Amino acid sequence: MRTIIIAVLLVAAAIAAPLSHVDNVIVHKKEHTLKLMHAGRVIKTYRVALGRQPGRKEQQGDLRTPEGVYVIDSRNVKSSCHRSLHISYPNAADRERARKLGVAPGGDISIHGLPNGEGYIGAAHRAHDWTYGCIAVTDEEIEEIWKLVDNGTPTEIRP
Repeated sequence: MRTIIIAVLLVAAAIAAPLSHVDNVIVHKKEHTLKLMHAGRVIKTYRVALGRQPGRKEQQGDLRTPEGVYVIDSRNVKSSCHRSLHISYPNAADRERARKLGVAPGGDISIHGLPNGEGYIGAAHRAHDWTYGCIAVTDEEIEEIWKLVDNGTPTEIRP
């Protein structure tokens, strides 16, 4: 009987344990997923909405989500969308590509919740890509991501 009680307590503790701290964020644009990683393992996957236009971001205002390796470099609790984690776009390669094209690379790319006051939309926001180039999740999801992802966390956005 004592062994059964200990086993039940261990299972309950594992279920109640918080998610591991994130050491990498990976976005797969084609799959519309954002994966939180710890020690090379996926600890949580979210479905996302992306920029309104497909393809790799080339310039400011093109409504595309960038592709490349970045970091979470700041956070904004007073964002126009429910919380946002800013991504360090553009990186050196993005700036060079834009320079060669003779355009501004843009910026202000983030992982964020829904526009303020529209949280009621919930998961339905994923029915189509609607952002200006950002990565959107529900308000509840950004709350969870906010707690698990520190500034400085590597963030890779893949095609």
